[in-house]
Amino acid sequence: MLNNNRHRNNGGMDVTVIGTIESLWRYPVKSMGGETLEESFMGFSGFYGDRCYGFKNSAARKGFPYLNANVQQKMLLYQPKFRYPEKAAKPPNLLEAMSIASGANPANPEPEDMLLDVLTPSGTTIAIDDPALLEMLGEGLRGENHLTLVRSDRALTDCRPVSLISLQTVSQIEQELDKPIDKRRFRSNIYLNLTSDCGFAEDELVGRKLRLGSKAMIAILERDLRCKMISLDPDTGEHNPEVLRKVAQAHEAFAGVYCAVLVEGILSIGDSIEIID
Repeated sequence: MLNNNRHRNNGGMDVTVIGTIESLWRYPVKSMGGETLEESFMGFSGFYGDRCYGFKNSAARKGFPYLNANVQQKMLLYQPKFRYPEKAAKPPNLLEAMSIASGANPANPEPEDMLLDVLTPSGTTIAIDDPALLEMLGEGLRGENHLTLVRSDRALTDCRPVSLISLQTVSQIEQELDKPIDKRRFRSNIYLNLTSDCGFAEDELVGRKLRLGSKAMIAILERDLRCKMISLDPDTGEHNPEVLRKVAQAHEAFAGVYCAVLVEGILSIGDSIEIID
């Protein structure tokens, strides 16, 4: 159950503080390693630079066209790095865009600002568009798999643009498994430290609106239905089916929530999270 810390903000609106942002993450290439950020721009289409690249796979099932770590587990061991990290941090016209009333979407980035290099499991660095990377990712796949690099100004997510999970939920899953669990298994954009000690308390937020920091606002749309990804060790790619099995048995395979962005803004570690009535 969420603890109540209710107050009236400067605009006269009743709000309830439920916690703070513990960490922020984006995943430049779908199913590859992620990176933690001190601050991040969250736009209508998701975190800036999140899942802006992916690899379409001709053998993928309909509706989910991209190669992912469920099929190629070693993808998690590839670590993308933006070539120009300062340019990949936020939109080039952010100041102008933020001065406009809510509802205006900042301009898309220049493609050259979002160029990526990828540190491979062997320790070599290779450009994201190098054909040799396609060959590496195709190694060991069953059947015929034709891979194609895709870049998008919109996050190539499977469902909603932003995902959130609390540290308390991760801790409860650890207790249920009786073993430590790396929070990175859940590949969320926002890790929330709740004022409540209860795991899965974010489930109570479905249908509610939250303010993150001073400006950004999200709507919590639905619980996050999990797949094999949470059973993969983010450092080794090793598969432990017990993790997903436990979440499925104890929580119907749900852990965390999906969000839509209502008001864009810059998020920082430590920002407060408030329920807005």
